[in-house]
Amino acid sequence: MAPNVETNNATVNKPPRLSMEGLQRTISDISFELSKEAIDTEQLPPISEVEDANCECCGMSEECTPEYINQVREKFSGKLVCGLCAEAIKEETEKNGGKREEALNEHMSACVRFNRLGRTHPVLYQAEAMRELLKKSSGIRAKSMSPRDKTGPKKGGIERSSSCMSAIAKGIDDRTMVN
Repeated sequence: MAPNVETNNATVNKPPRLSMEGLQRTISDISFELSKEAIDTEQLPPISEVEDANCECCGMSEECTPEYINQVREKFSGKLVCGLCAEAIKEETEKNGGKREEALNEHMSACVRFNRLGRTHPVLYQAEAMRELLKKSSGIRAKSMSPRDKTGPKKGGIERSSSCMSAIAKGIDDRTMVN
């Protein structure tokens, strides 16, 4: 329960309430001031129509103006790429020493590979990516390190910290006890 609090009879000064007449007068004053200012429509740039554009790498659709589309095509050898792909190409360009054309081709081939395999078979794509990662990182075939191996740790191998089977079995036992 809330504590019993006695209120003081002190008057709180509230701001005066605006009448509807005062608000109408303010609105009409603002409208009058805006109408006095002549807007020169000849100084305003024409509004460009926006069109849907598909990225030639990933296939994502963006709304773009024709001017923007032309700028992107000039920058990326006539290819229209979305903002995400442009950032990826920029990163790849920095990695390979400033060769934008090579970075564009590398990124486009990665997108084609993903669209061909990654969207339809995501598990296979992930397995392929892991295989490529292991190839790049170790240069040798990855082998599991087992405590039964007497030869000692191998360089570049994948080490297993513990088995998850005991945790799974415990979860199953707990579930059967509840039922």
